[in-house]
Amino acid sequence: MNRRIALGAALCALVASTPASQAAATATSQSAATELIDKLGLHVADQPARERPGWRPPRVVLINKEMEELLPALKQAAPGVRLIELSAATPKDIAAADATIGVCSAEVLAQAKQLQWIQWPAAGVDRCVQQPVLHERHLLLTNLQRTMGPSMAEHVLGMMLALSRHFEYFMRQQQEAHWAREDATPQLADLEGKTVLVAGLGGIGTEVARRAHALGMHVVATRASGRSGPDFVSYVGLPDELLKLAKDADFVVNCTPLTRETTGIFNREFFATLRPGAYFISVGRGRSTATADLIDALKSGRLAGAGLDVTDPEPLPADSPLWHLPNVIITPHVSADTAVSQEQRNAVLVENLRRYAAGEPMLSVVDIERGY
Repeated sequence: MNRRIALGAALCALVASTPASQAAATATSQSAATELIDKLGLHVADQPARERPGWRPPRVVLINKEMEELLPALKQAAPGVRLIELSAATPKDIAAADATIGVCSAEVLAQAKQLQWIQWPAAGVDRCVQQPVLHERHLLLTNLQRTMGPSMAEHVLGMMLALSRHFEYFMRQQQEAHWAREDATPQLADLEGKTVLVAGLGGIGTEVARRAHALGMHVVATRASGRSGPDFVSYVGLPDELLKLAKDADFVVNCTPLTRETTGIFNREFFATLRPGAYFISVGRGRSTATADLIDALKSGRLAGAGLDVTDPEPLPADSPLWHLPNVIITPHVSADTAVSQEQRNAVLVENLRRYAAGEPMLSVVDIERGY
Protein backbone atom coordinates (compact mmCIF):
# COMPACT_ATOMS: atom_id res chain seq x y z
CA MET A 1 0.00 0.00 0.00
CA ASN A 2 1.53 3.36 -0.98
CA ARG A 3 1.67 6.29 1.44
CA ARG A 4 -1.22 8.18 -0.13
CA ILE A 5 -3.56 5.19 0.07
CA ALA A 6 -2.35 4.37 3.58
CA LEU A 7 -3.07 7.91 4.82
CA GLY A 8 -6.55 7.95 3.32
CA ALA A 9 -7.35 4.48 4.61
CA ALA A 10 -6.10 5.34 8.08
CA LEU A 11 -8.29 8.44 8.35
CA CYS A 12 -11.36 6.65 7.03
CA ALA A 13 -10.81 3.65 9.30
CA LEU A 14 -10.80 5.89 12.36
CA VAL A 15 -14.58 5.98 12.24
CA ALA A 16 -14.77 2.20 12.80
CA SER A 17 -17.38 1.30 15.38
CA THR A 18 -15.82 -1.51 17.46
CA PRO A 19 -13.11 -0.94 20.07
CA ALA A 20 -10.84 -3.52 18.45
CA SER A 21 -11.15 -1.97 15.01
CA GLN A 22 -10.71 1.50 16.49
CA ALA A 23 -7.48 0.43 18.17
CA ALA A 24 -6.22 -1.08 14.93
CA ALA A 25 -7.19 2.04 13.01
CA THR A 26 -5.38 4.24 15.53
CA ALA A 27 -2.23 2.15 15.18
CA THR A 28 -2.51 2.36 11.39
CA SER A 29 -2.97 6.12 11.58
CA GLN A 30 0.10 6.54 13.80
CA SER A 31 2.15 4.35 11.48
CA ALA A 32 1.04 6.41 8.49
CA ALA A 33 1.90 9.60 10.39
CA THR A 34 5.39 8.24 11.13
CA GLU A 35 5.89 7.53 7.43
CA LEU A 36 4.70 11.04 6.58
CA ILE A 37 7.13 12.58 9.09
CA ASP A 38 10.00 10.74 7.40
CA LYS A 39 8.78 11.44 3.88
CA LEU A 40 8.33 15.20 4.31
CA GLY A 41 11.06 15.78 6.88
CA LEU A 42 8.62 17.19 9.44
CA HIS A 43 10.26 18.65 12.52
CA VAL A 44 9.43 16.95 15.82
CA ALA A 45 9.78 19.18 18.88
CA ASP A 46 12.48 18.30 21.39
CA GLN A 47 10.23 19.08 24.35
CA PRO A 48 7.13 16.96 25.05
CA ALA A 49 3.95 19.03 25.26
CA ARG A 50 3.37 17.86 28.83
CA GLU A 51 6.53 19.69 29.92
CA ARG A 52 5.22 23.06 28.77
CA PRO A 53 4.01 25.36 31.56
CA GLY A 54 0.22 25.23 31.74
CA TRP A 55 -0.23 21.97 29.82
CA ARG A 56 -2.99 19.64 30.88
CA PRO A 57 -4.92 16.97 29.01
CA PRO A 58 -7.29 19.03 26.87
CA ARG A 59 -10.96 18.99 27.68
CA VAL A 60 -12.33 21.50 25.14
CA VAL A 61 -10.97 22.14 21.63
CA LEU A 62 -12.57 24.68 19.31
CA ILE A 63 -12.49 23.86 15.61
CA ASN A 64 -13.02 25.86 12.45
CA LYS A 65 -16.11 24.95 10.43
CA GLU A 66 -13.85 23.70 7.64
CA MET A 67 -12.62 20.94 10.00
CA GLU A 68 -16.06 19.33 10.33
CA GLU A 69 -15.31 16.57 7.84
CA LEU A 70 -12.37 15.54 10.02
CA LEU A 71 -14.48 15.40 13.16
CA PRO A 72 -14.69 11.56 13.39
CA ALA A 73 -10.92 11.19 13.02
CA LEU A 74 -10.23 14.01 15.48
CA LYS A 75 -12.58 12.44 18.05
CA GLN A 76 -10.79 9.12 17.72
CA ALA A 77 -7.41 10.80 18.12
CA ALA A 78 -8.45 12.41 21.41
CA PRO A 79 -11.21 10.39 23.14
CA GLY A 80 -13.01 12.31 25.82
CA VAL A 81 -12.16 15.73 24.40
CA ARG A 82 -15.10 17.97 23.50
CA LEU A 83 -14.58 19.17 19.93
CA ILE A 84 -16.82 22.18 19.35
CA GLU A 85 -17.31 23.98 16.06
CA LEU A 86 -16.76 27.67 16.73
CA SER A 87 -20.15 28.90 15.52
CA ALA A 88 -21.84 26.52 17.98
CA ALA A 89 -19.60 27.42 20.94
CA THR A 90 -21.03 29.34 23.86
CA PRO A 91 -19.00 32.01 25.68
CA LYS A 92 -18.47 29.41 28.42
CA ASP A 93 -17.09 26.93 25.84
CA ILE A 94 -14.67 29.51 24.48
CA ALA A 95 -13.53 30.51 27.96
CA ALA A 96 -12.83 26.85 28.77
CA ALA A 97 -11.02 26.01 25.51
CA ASP A 98 -7.59 24.43 25.93
CA ALA A 99 -6.82 24.49 22.21
CA THR A 100 -8.10 25.56 18.82
CA ILE A 101 -7.76 24.07 15.35
CA GLY A 102 -8.04 26.65 12.57
CA VAL A 103 -9.16 29.41 14.96
CA CYS A 104 -6.88 32.35 15.78
CA SER A 105 -9.00 35.50 15.80
CA ALA A 106 -8.39 38.33 18.24
CA GLU A 107 -11.95 38.00 19.54
CA VAL A 108 -11.58 34.31 20.42
CA LEU A 109 -8.09 34.71 21.86
CA ALA A 110 -9.30 37.46 24.17
CA GLN A 111 -12.03 35.20 25.57
CA ALA A 112 -10.10 31.92 25.67
CA LYS A 113 -8.18 32.51 28.89
CA GLN A 114 -7.31 28.81 29.28
CA LEU A 115 -5.92 28.48 25.77
CA GLN A 116 -2.51 26.79 25.46
CA TRP A 117 -2.23 25.50 21.87
CA ILE A 118 -3.28 26.65 18.39
CA GLN A 119 -3.07 24.36 15.35
CA TRP A 120 -3.09 26.45 12.19
CA PRO A 121 -4.45 24.59 9.11
CA ALA A 122 -1.90 26.01 6.64
CA ALA A 123 1.81 26.75 6.37
CA GLY A 124 1.63 30.56 6.41
CA VAL A 125 0.88 31.81 9.92
CA ASP A 126 1.22 35.56 9.38
CA ARG A 127 -2.44 36.24 10.21
CA CYS A 128 -2.04 34.37 13.48
CA VAL A 129 1.35 35.56 14.74
CA GLN A 130 0.25 39.17 14.36
CA GLN A 131 -2.03 38.65 17.38
CA PRO A 132 -0.25 40.14 20.45
CA VAL A 133 -1.77 37.49 22.74
CA LEU A 134 0.44 34.79 21.22
CA HIS A 135 3.56 36.68 22.21
CA GLU A 136 2.28 37.83 25.58
CA ARG A 137 1.15 34.37 26.72
CA HIS A 138 3.78 32.33 24.86
CA LEU A 139 1.15 30.08 23.32
CA LEU A 140 2.14 26.95 21.45
CA LEU A 141 1.51 27.38 17.73
CA THR A 142 1.88 24.60 15.18
CA ASN A 143 1.27 24.71 11.45
CA LEU A 144 1.20 22.45 8.40
CA GLN A 145 4.59 23.32 6.95
CA ARG A 146 5.95 20.90 4.32
CA THR A 147 2.63 19.05 3.88
CA MET A 148 1.83 21.19 0.84
CA GLY A 149 5.37 21.50 -0.51
CA PRO A 150 5.27 18.73 -3.16
CA SER A 151 1.95 19.89 -4.65
CA MET A 152 2.97 23.55 -4.68
CA ALA A 153 6.32 22.68 -6.25
CA GLU A 154 4.54 20.92 -9.12
CA HIS A 155 2.43 24.05 -9.59
CA VAL A 156 5.61 26.12 -9.81
CA LEU A 157 7.16 23.82 -12.39
CA GLY A 158 3.94 23.91 -14.39
CA MET A 159 4.09 27.71 -14.46
CA MET A 160 7.76 27.72 -15.42
CA LEU A 161 7.10 25.36 -18.33
CA ALA A 162 3.97 27.20 -19.46
CA LEU A 163 5.76 30.57 -19.45
CA SER A 164 8.99 29.45 -21.10
CA ARG A 165 7.03 27.53 -23.78
CA HIS A 166 4.54 30.39 -24.27
CA PHE A 167 1.51 28.16 -23.83
CA GLU A 168 -0.68 31.24 -23.40
CA TYR A 169 0.09 32.28 -27.00
CA PHE A 170 -0.56 28.82 -28.42
CA MET A 171 -3.82 28.42 -26.51
CA ARG A 172 -5.07 31.67 -28.01
CA GLN A 173 -4.13 30.39 -31.46
CA GLN A 174 -5.94 27.13 -30.75
CA GLN A 175 -9.12 28.95 -29.72
CA GLU A 176 -9.01 30.76 -33.05
CA ALA A 177 -8.30 27.50 -34.94
CA HIS A 178 -5.17 29.15 -36.32
CA TRP A 179 -2.00 27.23 -37.21
CA ALA A 180 0.59 29.94 -36.72
CA ARG A 181 3.59 30.15 -39.03
CA GLU A 182 6.77 28.93 -37.37
CA ASP A 183 8.54 32.22 -38.03
CA ALA A 184 5.69 34.09 -36.31
CA THR A 185 5.65 32.16 -33.04
CA PRO A 186 7.47 33.22 -29.85
CA GLN A 187 10.91 31.80 -29.17
CA LEU A 188 10.61 28.76 -26.93
CA ALA A 189 13.14 28.09 -24.16
CA ASP A 190 14.38 24.98 -22.37
CA LEU A 191 14.60 24.81 -18.59
CA GLU A 192 17.67 22.60 -18.72
CA GLY A 193 20.80 24.64 -18.07
CA LYS A 194 18.89 27.66 -16.76
CA THR A 195 19.51 29.13 -13.30
CA VAL A 196 16.68 29.27 -10.80
CA LEU A 197 16.86 31.25 -7.58
CA VAL A 198 14.58 29.84 -4.88
CA ALA A 199 13.93 32.61 -2.37
CA GLY A 200 13.03 30.87 0.87
CA LEU A 201 14.50 27.37 1.05
CA GLY A 202 11.95 25.97 3.49
CA GLY A 203 9.58 23.08 2.93
CA ILE A 204 8.06 24.48 -0.26
CA GLY A 205 11.31 25.91 -1.60
CA THR A 206 13.17 22.66 -1.07
CA GLU A 207 10.60 20.74 -3.11
CA VAL A 208 10.81 23.35 -5.88
CA ALA A 209 14.60 23.04 -5.86
CA ARG A 210 14.44 19.25 -5.97
CA ARG A 211 12.26 19.23 -9.07
CA ALA A 212 14.13 22.02 -10.82
CA HIS A 213 17.42 20.17 -10.32
CA ALA A 214 15.85 17.00 -11.73
CA LEU A 215 15.11 18.96 -14.93
CA GLY A 216 18.76 19.92 -15.25
CA MET A 217 18.51 23.42 -13.84
CA HIS A 218 21.22 25.14 -11.82
CA VAL A 219 19.67 25.84 -8.42
CA VAL A 220 20.69 28.53 -5.93
CA ALA A 221 18.68 29.70 -2.95
CA THR A 222 18.34 31.98 0.04
CA ARG A 223 17.21 31.02 3.51
CA ALA A 224 17.04 32.89 6.81
CA SER A 225 18.05 29.99 9.04
CA GLY A 226 21.55 29.50 7.63
CA ARG A 227 23.59 28.37 4.68
CA SER A 228 22.97 24.63 4.91
CA GLY A 229 21.00 22.97 2.15
CA PRO A 230 20.50 19.75 0.20
CA ASP A 231 23.03 18.50 -2.35
CA PHE A 232 20.83 19.54 -5.27
CA VAL A 233 21.20 23.23 -4.33
CA SER A 234 24.60 24.48 -5.44
CA TYR A 235 24.65 27.57 -3.22
CA VAL A 236 22.57 28.72 -0.26
CA GLY A 237 22.83 32.38 0.63
CA LEU A 238 21.41 34.47 3.44
CA PRO A 239 18.49 36.85 2.77
CA ASP A 240 20.84 39.81 2.31
CA GLU A 241 22.29 38.04 -0.74
CA LEU A 242 18.98 38.10 -2.62
CA LEU A 243 19.96 40.87 -5.05
CA LYS A 244 23.41 39.42 -5.69
CA LEU A 245 21.97 36.03 -6.60
CA ALA A 246 19.08 37.53 -8.58
CA LYS A 247 21.47 39.09 -11.10
CA ASP A 248 22.27 35.72 -12.67
CA ALA A 249 18.86 34.06 -12.36
CA ASP A 250 16.69 33.12 -15.31
CA PHE A 251 13.84 32.29 -12.93
CA VAL A 252 13.14 33.56 -9.42
CA VAL A 253 10.66 31.62 -7.29
CA ASN A 254 9.24 33.35 -4.22
CA CYS A 255 8.64 30.79 -1.46
CA THR A 256 9.19 33.13 1.47
CA PRO A 257 6.92 33.37 4.52
CA LEU A 258 5.47 36.78 5.26
CA THR A 259 7.44 38.48 8.01
CA ARG A 260 8.50 42.03 8.76
CA GLU A 261 11.72 41.33 6.84
CA THR A 262 10.10 39.84 3.73
CA THR A 263 7.26 42.34 3.26
CA GLY A 264 7.79 44.11 -0.06
CA ILE A 265 11.24 42.62 -0.79
CA PHE A 266 10.35 41.94 -4.42
CA ASN A 267 10.26 45.60 -5.35
CA ARG A 268 11.53 48.07 -7.94
CA GLU A 269 15.16 47.57 -6.89
CA PHE A 270 14.81 43.80 -7.08
CA PHE A 271 13.20 43.77 -10.53
CA ALA A 272 15.80 46.23 -11.84
CA THR A 273 18.51 43.81 -10.71
CA LEU A 274 17.20 40.90 -12.77
CA ARG A 275 18.70 40.13 -16.13
CA PRO A 276 16.40 41.05 -19.05
CA GLY A 277 14.14 38.16 -19.96
CA ALA A 278 13.95 36.64 -16.46
CA TYR A 279 10.74 35.16 -15.08
CA PHE A 280 9.19 35.66 -11.64
CA ILE A 281 7.08 32.97 -9.94
CA SER A 282 5.34 33.64 -6.62
CA VAL A 283 3.75 31.05 -4.33
CA GLY A 284 4.89 32.53 -1.00
CA ARG A 285 2.84 35.45 0.24
CA GLY A 286 1.36 38.21 -1.89
CA ARG A 287 2.53 41.06 0.32
CA SER A 288 6.18 40.09 -0.18
CA THR A 289 5.82 41.57 -3.69
CA ALA A 290 5.28 45.26 -4.42
CA THR A 291 2.47 44.86 -6.96
CA ALA A 292 2.93 48.23 -8.66
CA ASP A 293 6.64 47.53 -9.14
CA LEU A 294 5.88 44.08 -10.57
CA ILE A 295 3.43 45.60 -13.05
CA ASP A 296 6.00 48.18 -14.12
CA ALA A 297 8.65 45.50 -14.64
CA LEU A 298 6.26 43.48 -16.80
CA LYS A 299 5.08 46.47 -18.83
CA SER A 300 8.65 47.62 -19.48
CA GLY A 301 9.64 44.18 -20.76
CA ARG A 302 12.27 43.81 -18.04
CA LEU A 303 10.45 40.69 -16.94
CA ALA A 304 9.63 38.14 -19.61
CA GLY A 305 6.67 36.90 -17.62
CA ALA A 306 5.27 36.01 -14.21
CA GLY A 307 3.40 33.16 -12.61
CA LEU A 308 1.35 34.29 -9.60
CA ASP A 309 -0.53 32.01 -7.24
CA VAL A 310 -0.57 34.78 -4.64
CA THR A 311 -1.17 38.50 -5.09
CA ASP A 312 -1.54 41.67 -3.08
CA PRO A 313 -4.37 42.23 -2.51
CA GLU A 314 -6.33 38.99 -2.59
CA PRO A 315 -8.70 38.54 -4.28
CA LEU A 316 -7.02 40.43 -7.10
CA PRO A 317 -9.38 43.27 -8.14
CA ALA A 318 -10.99 42.99 -11.55
CA ASP A 319 -9.42 46.29 -12.62
CA SER A 320 -5.85 45.18 -11.88
CA PRO A 321 -3.58 45.48 -14.96
CA LEU A 322 -2.11 42.09 -14.05
CA TRP A 323 -5.17 40.36 -15.53
CA HIS A 324 -4.45 41.70 -18.99
CA LEU A 325 -0.65 41.69 -19.27
CA PRO A 326 0.80 39.19 -21.74
CA ASN A 327 2.70 36.13 -20.49
CA VAL A 328 1.27 36.35 -17.00
CA ILE A 329 -0.38 33.34 -15.38
CA ILE A 330 -2.63 33.98 -12.39
CA THR A 331 -4.13 31.23 -10.23
CA PRO A 332 -6.29 32.12 -7.19
CA HIS A 333 -4.08 30.80 -4.36
CA VAL A 334 -4.84 27.17 -5.25
CA SER A 335 -1.37 25.64 -5.72
CA ALA A 336 -1.86 23.34 -2.71
CA ASP A 337 -5.43 22.31 -3.54
CA THR A 338 -4.79 18.70 -4.50
CA ALA A 339 -6.06 15.44 -3.02
CA VAL A 340 -2.57 14.36 -1.97
CA SER A 341 -1.89 17.66 -0.23
CA GLN A 342 -5.25 17.52 1.56
CA GLU A 343 -4.60 13.99 2.82
CA GLN A 344 -1.21 15.00 4.16
CA ARG A 345 -2.63 18.09 5.88
CA ASN A 346 -5.41 16.04 7.46
CA ALA A 347 -2.99 13.41 8.69
CA VAL A 348 -0.81 15.98 10.46
CA LEU A 349 -3.84 17.74 12.00
CA VAL A 350 -5.10 14.48 13.46
CA GLU A 351 -1.67 13.36 14.60
CA ASN A 352 -0.91 16.66 16.32
CA LEU A 353 -4.18 16.52 18.26
CA ARG A 354 -3.32 12.99 19.37
CA ARG A 355 0.16 14.13 20.40
CA TYR A 356 -1.09 17.14 22.34
CA ALA A 357 -3.71 15.10 24.20
CA ALA A 358 -1.03 12.53 25.09
CA GLY A 359 1.50 15.21 26.03
CA GLU A 360 3.96 14.05 23.36
CA PRO A 361 6.40 16.15 21.27
CA MET A 362 4.49 18.16 18.68
CA LEU A 363 5.01 18.38 14.92
CA SER A 364 5.91 21.62 13.13
CA VAL A 365 6.12 24.05 16.03
CA VAL A 366 6.24 27.67 14.85
CA ASP A 367 8.77 30.15 16.18
CA ILE A 368 6.30 32.91 16.99
CA GLU A 369 8.92 35.64 17.12
CA ARG A 370 10.34 34.73 13.70
CA GLY A 371 6.89 34.17 12.23
CA TYR A 372 7.47 30.69 10.73
